[in-house]
Amino acid sequence: MRPVTRIRAKVGSPLQLLLLACSFALAGYAGVRLLADDWFQVAVWFVGAALLHDLVLLPLYAVADRAVIRSLGAAGRREWALYVRVPAALSGLLLLVWFPLISGRVADHYPSATGLSGDGFLARWLLITAVLFGGSALLLVLRLWLGRATKQRPPTDH
Repeated sequence: MRPVTRIRAKVGSPLQLLLLACSFALAGYAGVRLLADDWFQVAVWFVGAALLHDLVLLPLYAVADRAVIRSLGAAGRREWALYVRVPAALSGLLLLVWFPLISGRVADHYPSATGLSGDGFLARWLLITAVLFGGSALLLVLRLWLGRATKQRPPTDH
């Protein structure tokens, strides 16, 4: 193997290296800007978020996942858990990001800061959650239907 080929196999193409270098530069710039004002509060927030995730949230959604798998029963149905996991994770992420507006806690401050109404975020989040779970259920039904359709075809004789 030529040295250039070995390097490419380990690192990737020059375009990948350029994109990686640009992403590191952007992350470094964002870090410098973020830590320039109040680095201690940012550090406390990151440590608190990591502890909250690892000590509270991870056990909660691990127990919820086990409950979903246990409720599905037979081993053949365990793969159906993905059709609950994905919409639940996306809905939870949206709730985490937009919680102040969904809960209505900043309904007074939001219009003064943005000029937009702070109402309706709970209804929109519930609608998005329903669409996510409905789409996931539709995909599961289609997958099961297509699986049965292919199994019922008689074998072709050659």
